[in-house]
Amino acid sequence: MNEDLKALGYSELIKRYSLDVLSPWCESWLASRGERKTHVEQNLTTSIYPPRYDPGDELGDQLTFALKYEGVNLEVLSALFGVIDSEDLVQFIKTRPTGRYTRLTWFFYEWLTGQELPLDNLKTGNYISALDSEKYYVVEEPLAEKVRRQRVLCNLPGTADYCPLVRKTERLHMFDSMKLDERARSMLSEYSEELLYRATQYLFAKETKSSFEIEREHPDKRRTARFVELLRRAEGASVTEAEVVRLQKEIVDERFALDTYRNFQNYVGQSVAPSREIIHYASPKPENIGAMMAGWIQCSNNMIASDIPSVVSAATVGYGFVFLHPFDDGNGRLHRYLIHHVLAKKHFAPSGLIFPVSATMLKNMTRYDKTLECFSRQIMQHVEYSVDDKGEMAVLNDTARFYRYQDMTQQAEGLFEFVRDTIETEFLDELEYLDAFDQSKTRMREIVDMPDRKLDLFIRLSLQNRGRLSKSKRPLFDKLTDDEIDKMTSVVMDVIMAKE
Repeated sequence: MNEDLKALGYSELIKRYSLDVLSPWCESWLASRGERKTHVEQNLTTSIYPPRYDPGDELGDQLTFALKYEGVNLEVLSALFGVIDSEDLVQFIKTRPTGRYTRLTWFFYEWLTGQELPLDNLKTGNYISALDSEKYYVVEEPLAEKVRRQRVLCNLPGTADYCPLVRKTERLHMFDSMKLDERARSMLSEYSEELLYRATQYLFAKETKSSFEIEREHPDKRRTARFVELLRRAEGASVTEAEVVRLQKEIVDERFALDTYRNFQNYVGQSVAPSREIIHYASPKPENIGAMMAGWIQCSNNMIASDIPSVVSAATVGYGFVFLHPFDDGNGRLHRYLIHHVLAKKHFAPSGLIFPVSATMLKNMTRYDKTLECFSRQIMQHVEYSVDDKGEMAVLNDTARFYRYQDMTQQAEGLFEFVRDTIETEFLDELEYLDAFDQSKTRMREIVDMPDRKLDLFIRLSLQNRGRLSKSKRPLFDKLTDDEIDKMTSVVMDVIMAKE
């Protein structure tokens, strides 16, 4: 960074107080001349401000700048409030107790710390929102609580124990404006109920298979059937501790199921040789997981009940769960199940139908891994840990704050992209393929009126041989003439192969 530039807002507070926090999504700098400029590179927004934006050097000055120009960063605020002298904050708030940014500072201090400052309640004044609804996805009244003390509308989606935020980016606005759920319903209207029924049966099985394959697992038929049944019932379930524990027991080998959240440290890694582990991700410490999961449950139910877009809610709930990693096994499959649960609960997916999002993820594993790694890689830069000869991890520093206040914007953008591709490609391709299959059978019956089972076998064997029936399989259809077989293989080539 240019030496003429001076850190502002959160960047200055992080540097001044040596705060151990994840890198913010934005940085602000004060220049000695020039105009205001903003540069976006990957997931970092850098803003350069001219001298007239200089807020001053006091704590309150930098807090005001941060809240006004950079938005709300709960992690930085939580870390800051843990190290500053609260009396400095009181003096700042007293300079203008009814001001927007002094009130927000006051509110966030008490909300995050659970401690009251020695200040009198405000008696008059309009209510202001904790989060700017133009910049963040928020919950509305009655989910949003009016806090009389600072006259602030607490429209945060979660609790002080767990509260991820999603920013309203241009990309998310673009995805939301596509009305993907309406587009899917329009597609469905073009197909018969009988075809949709068959498609639904196949898609539930496909989603189950894909979800397991993402983790390189190959379950037996019993576990597969159980997961299919869970997906079928996703709309009717609710997010509670008991339900999440029950779901975990349903999808993992019963020998490794837990009766409650884990009481040990777990992590995501791989063994490259005995006593040689590559650690990809360390999850929250066991003593923190109970409160975080309670906050996650509250946040999940708030988002499901709110007007926040379905895919944004699904990303926050699903990815939030897998980042907390509350169980020893099954976290990944539950994470993807929860995506379907939210889409079903918020009626994004038509009742009884599923969009095979995991199948799209499986085909695009690099993209899927990126939605996970953009958080996990940051975490691993801040977690101090040891792993013993038994492969058991011990986390040595305080890490709770890193997980409590995640910025889920990248995960929401990533899931929207997966859902779009699923609906426009994976889902549509399946419908078109089944439709082509039905058309083929209808045309083939005009050539030879033969049993369904034989027709299905003919099509399957032809597709295995690039559309033509092999000589070795010809005896299976010895009652057909060569001319009939030629005509039937032409149908397979013209109708079904054209869809592949």
